[in-house]
Amino acid sequence: MVRPIELRIPDGRMAFGDVPERVDALLQEAVAARHDEARCEALLWQAHQAGPRVLPVFFALYKFYFNRARYADAERVALIGLDGAAALGGWPADWRLLEAGGTDWPAPGAPRFALFTLKALAFIRLKRGLFAEANELLAKLERIDPDDHVGWRVIAGLARDVAGEGE
Repeated sequence: MVRPIELRIPDGRMAFGDVPERVDALLQEAVAARHDEARCEALLWQAHQAGPRVLPVFFALYKFYFNRARYADAERVALIGLDGAAALGGWPADWRLLEAGGTDWPAPGAPRFALFTLKALAFIRLKRGLFAEANELLAKLERIDPDDHVGWRVIAGLARDVAGEGE
């Protein structure tokens, strides 16, 4: 079963920042087309073309690929999204260089997107069997988001479970 791409938070606002009307229309059309993989994917990339720095588009794309077990594609898009968030947020594009005091990480928009995408990237790497890389991401999240604003500890628990099974 293909799950819908959730782009809105409970109060109806778009997750991770504002979205231009044209991009929003394409995203909502993609959600409606989620059972037609090729059409949904094409619409998501049209949304990206219409708004190449719109963070919710990256979220929708990597979630689309993840939900279809296309983990290499999900990872590629997540990394591009992190670059976009860095450009918007004014911090280093290399996530390894991020520091706890570098920005208000739980703040809405680019900072929260970066946290959430680092968590997603850790999960993607776990699914790809890249355990050391996943743990490196989780260690970074522990340093920059010690209060776990995006739920990365759930992924850390999964990583521990996987390691216990014979990493």
